[in-house]
Amino acid sequence: MGSKSTCLTSAHGLRLLLQVPLQFQDGLIACDSPGAGNTAEGNGARGPGRAHQHVCHDGAHMNAAVTFTNCALGRLPWKKFPVYVLGQFLGSFLAAATIYGLFYTAIFDYSGGQLTVTGPTATANIFATYLPDHMTLWRGFLDEVLLTGLLQLCLFAITDPRNNPAQQGTQAVVIGLLVVIIGVSLGMNSGYAINPSRDLPPRFFTFIAGWGVQVFRAQDWWWVPVVAPPLGAYLGGIIYLVFIGSTIPQEPQILENPMEYEDRKIHALPTTTPPQMGTSSLTPVSESRVKRSSVRPVIPLSDSIHTEQF
Repeated sequence: MGSKSTCLTSAHGLRLLLQVPLQFQDGLIACDSPGAGNTAEGNGARGPGRAHQHVCHDGAHMNAAVTFTNCALGRLPWKKFPVYVLGQFLGSFLAAATIYGLFYTAIFDYSGGQLTVTGPTATANIFATYLPDHMTLWRGFLDEVLLTGLLQLCLFAITDPRNNPAQQGTQAVVIGLLVVIIGVSLGMNSGYAINPSRDLPPRFFTFIAGWGVQVFRAQDWWWVPVVAPPLGAYLGGIIYLVFIGSTIPQEPQILENPMEYEDRKIHALPTTTPPQMGTSSLTPVSESRVKRSSVRPVIPLSDSIHTEQF
């Protein structure tokens, strides 16, 4: 491997490391030969870094497709969607700008001073995905839908507490292996963007940094990593909820201390119950006298009438 290719490979790797804390907009492509694009080696090398992009997807939300799916399925309020996506896009854009500033001379030396999108000395694929020659636009679209759907389905399975999820603390490793497997086995065709936030902001940066409008015109591919991943993630989430999540039996709720609950239930007497008056064995007569004195005798009417007549 020549010194120029080594510099570009280092640029890819450093961009990946910088984007782990920023947005994880990765794109490590091993440039063993001029014009290397979405090679299997490059896509496979992206896997370990891409893992962090999807870890803790219920909290960090570093993938716009995953964020969209959580909002669409009611797991996240829509008002948070623009906030997350704005942060994702900003981090990805800054990561691309940082790499460009650090490897400016290496990029120009490799490309001969010409920033090109396609061809033997193309360097735009450092920052975003582009279709190889053997792929068509719609096959690439279906490829992104399928890969992101697999990602989202597996993310739900890994993190669902009702479905024997990964052990606490091992989710990052499991999701990392998932992304590596997707990249190595299925990432060669389209570069497996599987995240609008890792493709569109760096593409826009290359547009303003000197690569020009060709970054949006090359094979009309730019919109596919923006539209296909959210669609695929949503379909993957629906498939999981319908065919897997709905079949998981609901466990009955078990009280931690049933006796304590019964004690509380017994002591909770209604407040409208009249109080019971205690009777003393020493004063039964006095109580009866009070009751008797309250009753007055009634004079019969016949006696009064008889007296008047007499």
